[in-house]
Amino acid sequence: MPLPPLCDPGPPLDRAQVLRYSRHLLLEQLGDLGQRRLRAARVLVMGAGGLGSPILHYLAAAGVGHVGIVDDDVVEATNLQRQVLHTTADVGRPKVASAAEHVAALNDEVAVTQHHLRLDATNAREIIGGYDLVLDGTDNFPTRYLVADVCTDLGLPLVWGSILRFDAQVAVFWSAPPEPTRGPGYPAVTLRDLFPAPPPPGATPSCGQAGVLGAMCGQVGSLMAAEAVKLITGVGEPLLGRVAVLDVLAARWSELPLRRNPEQARPTSRAELGYDPLGVPVTRNAAAVLANDPAPDAGPAGPSLTARELAERLAARERGEDSFVLIDVREPTERAIVAIPGARAVPLERLVADPLAAVEAGAEPGTAVVVHCLSGGRSAQAQQILRAAGYSDVTNLAGGVRAWVADVDPSLPVY
Repeated sequence: MPLPPLCDPGPPLDRAQVLRYSRHLLLEQLGDLGQRRLRAARVLVMGAGGLGSPILHYLAAAGVGHVGIVDDDVVEATNLQRQVLHTTADVGRPKVASAAEHVAALNDEVAVTQHHLRLDATNAREIIGGYDLVLDGTDNFPTRYLVADVCTDLGLPLVWGSILRFDAQVAVFWSAPPEPTRGPGYPAVTLRDLFPAPPPPGATPSCGQAGVLGAMCGQVGSLMAAEAVKLITGVGEPLLGRVAVLDVLAARWSELPLRRNPEQARPTSRAELGYDPLGVPVTRNAAAVLANDPAPDAGPAGPSLTARELAERLAARERGEDSFVLIDVREPTERAIVAIPGARAVPLERLVADPLAAVEAGAEPGTAVVVHCLSGGRSAQAQQILRAAGYSDVTNLAGGVRAWVADVDPSLPVY
């Protein structure tokens, strides 16, 4: 059943706007009033990447009045396979700047606020609280859970999407949905009803590690944008209490019901909220996730070496003057793109499940080991795992394959 419209209608449309949005106005369920609601809406888009690109395209085309964009990254060549909001000319620019420019080129009536920053406990509540609706297309678990928890606290609807390889999921979360205009009510479900806690560090690969089919981002982001339009205008049945699941290889959408978990703790008062050092309230769950952000420097740092130092050690190993095992903890598909000569493969996921999987690469406990990944983050986790398993001499390649290509062999490709 439809929910009440999220936004009150804005001022009457002028003649140019009537022409521009005429195909919306022809829709009986949406019409003039719905278009004016879109013009009055304030929507926050988390991420200007694979999902953010189609979301922003279609929100701008739909005439959403004010769009906020949160992203702390810059455009890279590897983004262009799926992040269709950006072009080759945008490489090196902040994604928020590129996104804002392309939104303006599509519809200069859309006001855009650029949040070129990483959302964290010091700014999340203030930024999110300035909008009517949030769409989350981010690619890391700490931010996802922070956004979801703050939306839960503020009672804001959250349109959520997740993609990896050839699979995707889309849902709407809302901790305090209004009663529908008719029929039974919707469950007050949140991200934590679907996934109570983020996975342990290293347990789930990112798109940069496992890959993603670019065209699928368009399918998923478009569905998310459509859910936003429905919520703003009160049209149709939202994906609230349901999870849409896409298997793009089978060309099949399926649906799973989602119910509220009565055992899932939920903040019910200001006293149950935590506070960061600057006094900005965040949920305890969000604070815990942030505290355990699996950043490359998480935990006690172990010894490291540069790419040039590794090249010298590999040359010494060839001469019989050094002895160590070089372990590549990336995924097999990553190694197919570029690999450091002499490295043996043990993906981080395997080490998380069984630290002694390193033995298969010839690294018995007591053996000197050098670990590497793409840029040094996953290998830092692998270093900690191996040290905890009894390997006393484990060194991390600072900067990973990217440093090797930059400083040792620029002829190799890098992603």
